[in-house]
Amino acid sequence: MSIVFLILSILSMAAAIAVKVMFVPASDGIDISGAHVFFTIKMPIQDLPITEAQVNSWCVILAVLFLCLFLTTGLKTRNISVRQMVAEWIVEKVTGLVRTNMGEYFEGFAPFIAAILGLSGFSSLSSLLGLFPPTSDINIIAGWAILVFFLITYYKMKAGPWIYLKSFGQPQPLLAPLNIISEVATPISMAFRHYGNVLSGSIISVLIAVGLTKLSNSLFSFLPGALADFPYLRIGIPAVLSIYFDLFSGCLQAFIFAILTMLYVAGGFPAEEYAARKKRRQERVAAKAARSQTAGKHADN
Repeated sequence: MSIVFLILSILSMAAAIAVKVMFVPASDGIDISGAHVFFTIKMPIQDLPITEAQVNSWCVILAVLFLCLFLTTGLKTRNISVRQMVAEWIVEKVTGLVRTNMGEYFEGFAPFIAAILGLSGFSSLSSLLGLFPPTSDINIIAGWAILVFFLITYYKMKAGPWIYLKSFGQPQPLLAPLNIISEVATPISMAFRHYGNVLSGSIISVLIAVGLTKLSNSLFSFLPGALADFPYLRIGIPAVLSIYFDLFSGCLQAFIFAILTMLYVAGGFPAEEYAARKKRRQERVAAKAARSQTAGKHADN
């Protein structure tokens, strides 16, 4: 059964490649126009375009889902397989990362952080298959950043809305406008940092590849026929650059986005105020229970 999930994971990315081959027109030269729009759904307020980035993003989600099912199917306590060792290693490392950066209170965040790492990393690495990486679309990254922003706000309000509003006036009330701007700028900076780094890498790779093609044609123009048009300089050099732009930079941006998520959520959580509020709530519940017990005794008497 586990091999079926692995095949489904591979087929998910194969489906994205098939869609690109069938529906995305081939381009000549440099093409940095963004994700191809397959069709547009008419909506009351604003039309919803279904783009190459959205389709590839769903294919990556399915691929990661089936890969997780492949790694976690048939778990055992003895004679564990290599798959289970890999799954346990991922869980251990992500849990340790969350515990180190967020504390024990946020250990439950480990699956969410693992999802961010997997989705972002595989989305960026999809460019190695010739696909448009979803992380090169600001709409995809902005959706992730908005979700993280809601989480940040939720945990900032754990101690109560009043504590959250008071935080804008710290350390001085005059700094409230700047603190509000900083609050709004958090998801914007997270989105543009991730999107800009991945997109710039893709653009630089295309420009270098085209430049090497032109240079190769100029240097070897003396050769006869098709030999003069063959891009000799594109052999090996773009692959070396891809190690940085596609592999290192894509994985690095996934790690940075996950780290920023952990730091913003844990840093905005008012631990002391939350503990004090929780203690007061427990005291009120205990006092109410004591009064109910006293009233019950009087009624029995």
